[in-house]
Order: sequence, then structure tokens, then C-alpha cells
Amino acid sequence: MKLIFVGAAHEVTGSCHYLNACGKHILVDYGMEQGVNVFENCDLPVQESYIDYVLLTHAHIDHSGMIPRLTARGFRGQIFATKPTADLCSIMLRDCAHIQMQEAEWKNRKAKRNANVAYQEPVYTMEDADAAIKRIVPCDYGQEIELCEGIKIRFTDVGHLLGSASIEVWATEGDATKKIVFSGDIGNENLPLIKSPTRTEEADYVVMESTYGDRLHPGEHPDYVKELAGILQETFDKGGNVVIPSFAVGRTQEILYFLRKIKEDQMVTGHGNFPVYVDSPLAVEATNIFHKNEDRCFDEEAMKLVHAGINPLSFPGLKLTITSEESKEINFEATPKVIISASGMCEAGRIRHHLKHNLWREECTILFVGYQAVGTLGRMLIEGIDEVKLFGEPIDVRASIRTLVGLSGHADKNGLIDWVKGFKDKPRRVFVVHGEDSVCKSFSECLWVEHGIKAYAPYSGTEFNLLTDKIEYEAAPIPIQKKVKTVSDVFTRLLAAGQRLLAVIRKNEGGPNKELAKFADQINSLCDKWDV
Repeated sequence: MKLIFVGAAHEVTGSCHYLNACGKHILVDYGMEQGVNVFENCDLPVQESYIDYVLLTHAHIDHSGMIPRLTARGFRGQIFATKPTADLCSIMLRDCAHIQMQEAEWKNRKAKRNANVAYQEPVYTMEDADAAIKRIVPCDYGQEIELCEGIKIRFTDVGHLLGSASIEVWATEGDATKKIVFSGDIGNENLPLIKSPTRTEEADYVVMESTYGDRLHPGEHPDYVKELAGILQETFDKGGNVVIPSFAVGRTQEILYFLRKIKEDQMVTGHGNFPVYVDSPLAVEATNIFHKNEDRCFDEEAMKLVHAGINPLSFPGLKLTITSEESKEINFEATPKVIISASGMCEAGRIRHHLKHNLWREECTILFVGYQAVGTLGRMLIEGIDEVKLFGEPIDVRASIRTLVGLSGHADKNGLIDWVKGFKDKPRRVFVVHGEDSVCKSFSECLWVEHGIKAYAPYSGTEFNLLTDKIEYEAAPIPIQKKVKTVSDVFTRLLAAGQRLLAVIRKNEGGPNKELAKFADQINSLCDKWDV
């Protein structure tokens, strides 16, 4: 029974953990790396075609974004997630595939003009995303699910995003049963719309995130509605736009919740029924999914509005833009306005066009409302960069750069400590992941020294034996010498197809001789065609 740490080890994105138990190969999350990462990640311990199950904590791309590549490389197992997560993945994985295909197309057009630029394939295609979505098994919170003989799981609402969950895994080999809890991303208390995190009471081992393990949110719960109204008033009085780079799923819906309140209470004066544009097809679809799952996930305050016949996420002046033509028209409208667009870290999507039109205008405000990973355009803007390059054009940063401090879907240091202290008995060991290098170190030290919880922050590749309670291999950090975006070229896909073929051959061992002979003839015929 073994646990191997693959991704989000001393890094915030690319979450992935491998569990080998009862003869099954299990991944908990398989996320995409975003921003600049410090260390190399180890490869998956087994070929993709050998993975039996994926357990998904939530739909954010840094936890789910690489699952379609599993299917592209032979994965034919099941993906277990909560029902809201399944709904969100049905749009988010397709959207991510669309972005990968667009980026590859753009780079390949560039390659035609420059012989030094290599042709690239997308990380995965829309077909790969569709194949992954078909393998998702939607689950209810609190339901004990038997994966196979010896392994059962349960999802618990952890309050980070619609459908987000910590996952309890019970694994039994012989007379030994071990319970491992994977925290996923632990939510902040008192978030708008969704419920606060639910604690889990028992665990032998815990794998927990530490994104904000070195900081505290403001002591008093900030009045985000009042603060946002003030920013709108100030910007509109100058004749500018408020541009909000926002994650299409979760944060956009929270901002709409605030804006509905601002409009209802007429907290912005002198600008009539100011327009609010949600310029993200993904955000529009996600908002519909929020409504679909309101009974399952909304908190008490939001449900009071629902029961009163009030849509918590809609109001007069709200404009939803779907087509690229509608998106382009927004910046030719002179009326001061709010523009909410993705991506939240400004790395892709329509937000980059809105930044191009508004960053250079002193009267405008760029308002950040979510975490910005190191190396992203959003992080650079917050840190005070004077000029950025968008679509090959240098743009001076003259707009006011603001942040809603404390507005976070992640628990802060105290919230994380409260969550892990929610276990009745201290776990045998807590593995600290999903934090920047220094944060993983400091938070694990805090747990051990200040709270007596045996904590350890593994690097990618570290192997832990759950039966003997020992680290079998302690990986060293391998710094990335030169960051190269992960791409899948044609030859890599060919190798993956070969790996899948070998896996299929092994799975058919012991089959009828007649069928195996026919299979061998087909493979040899294919080899004869290409072995020239």
C-alpha cells in the first residue's frame, strides 16, 4: 500500500497524488501546472493505461486539467467526483481543450513564418476532453462508495468551490485497514453563496493543501460589498471602466452576488443603471450550473433569496456576452462599466483583450479578486510592473491596480489549522502539499512544533509505505533549469498509442488462442505497413 507524491509538491498548481492499494492504481486529482514552477515533477509511476480510477476533489483546472490527457494516452478507468464537480467539468475541460487547440494553432501559424519554431500539437483535443467527461461517475456528498474489493471512498463538502470536496479513502489489504484523507483545497469561512467547510473526524494519514499557510486573512470579516461599491464609484466618477479578471467558475458568481446587492441598495450614485458585462461563455454556463445545484451547495443566506423568488446572481443591467463579436463591442461603448472576464490570472482568454484596451487609461481600474500564481501576468501587475506586452504590442500600465484583500476561496493559516485540528485523534502523519516552497516548509514546521502534529512536506517523487508507516524514497528537489511549456507532439502521441497497445495485449493474456492469433496478425500487418 503506497502513496507517491507527483504534483503540487512545494508548488501551488498541478495537483496529483498516486495511491497503490489492493492491486489498483489510483490518482487523486491530475491538474495542470500554471504560472512559473520551481521544481520538476516526477512522471506518473505507471503508464496512463494502467490507471484504474481517478478521484477528483474539485473542478479547478489545476486539479482536473490534465485528465483528458490520460484518456488520450490510454486511460479507460472511472473518474469519481461530486455531482456539481461533474457538471462543472463537463464545461471546464472542454473549455481548456479549446484553449489548448487555439494556442497550438497560433503557434503553428507562427512556425510557418519562422523555421526555428517547431510545429506543436495541443496538450489534448476536444475529443480527448469528451472521452474523459464520459468516464465521470457523479457522487453525492456523504455517500460511502465501494470502488472495488478493499477500497471505499466518501466525499465531504470542503467549501472551496461549488462541488469541492475532501476525499476519505479506506483501503484494506489482509488484516490492515488504513484511512487516508485528501483535503483538496480547503475553503475560506463565510464565503458568499456556498457553505463553509465541513470537518472530517478520523484519519490515519492526511494529505492537505497549504496555499495560504503563511498568511492570515483580515481579522474582521471585510465588507466586500462596501469596498467594491467604493471602487466602482471612484472609477466611474473619473469616466473609467472597472475590469475584473476573474475565474469563470466560483469567483465570477461571488462578484455577481456582491453587485446584485450594490444595485439593490443603490450604493453607487450618479451613474444610473451602470452596465455589468460578463464576457465569458464559460462563466455564463457555470452560473447556470450554480443555479442547478443551489439546493445541494448554497448557504443559508443565499437560499433565503432563492426561497423569496430572488435570483442571487442576476440584476438589471447585467449583460452576458457569448460571441467574439459581442466581446469586441464592449470596449467601443463609452459608458463607464464593469467588465468581468476570464482568465483570472490573465494568462489567456478574453481578459487580455480588455487589458489591452484599458491598462493604458489612467481613469480605469483593474481589480483583482483571486489568487495570482508566481509568473502570471496577474501577479506581475499586482507587483507593480510598468509595461506589459499583449498580442505583440507593448502597453503602458497607467490604470489603477487594486485588489479585494482577503477575498479568497482558500482558508488562511488559521483556517487550515482549524481544519486539521478537527480530527478527534491526531493523524499518524500529515503530508503538506499545494503551497509555494517556503510555505510548505513553514506550515509543516508550524504543525509539528506548535501543535504537535507530525507533518512533512514531500517533494515530487517521494514514496511512502502506508503499511509500515515509513518513507521508502525521499525525493530531492530538482530545480527547473528552463521552464518549457508542456506540449504533446505527434511522436509523443505515437509512443502513448504504443504503450496503450502493449497494455491491451497484457490484459488479453489467457484469452482464446484463435482471438489472440487474429490480434497478432492485425498487429503484424500494421507493422509491415510502417516498417519500411
